[in-house]
Amino acid sequence: MTHEPSVALPGASFWWRATLLVLARPRLWWTALRQALRLARPRWWARQPFLPLPDPDYLRFRFETQYGAEGRPDPRDLVAYLEWCRHEM
Repeated sequence: MTHEPSVALPGASFWWRATLLVLARPRLWWTALRQALRLARPRWWARQPFLPLPDPDYLRFRFETQYGAEGRPDPRDLVAYLEWCRHEM
């Protein structure tokens, strides 16, 4: 039995827009870095790409629970999430 991902991850334009929105808000830089490290795959430094990226299955799950199977992610939601994280810390 194979498991087919039910939701595709957002394309490069989503990630570029999200990155630009965060870069335009220096107060969120440390929060974004902290969250990236918290969500990173275990031992991310030992596998290519050597970046603290979340597991793709985890991201699919999060996008599906937030937007539904046919939803379209909005990069501004990432900024809202980081603002919330910053406020909670």
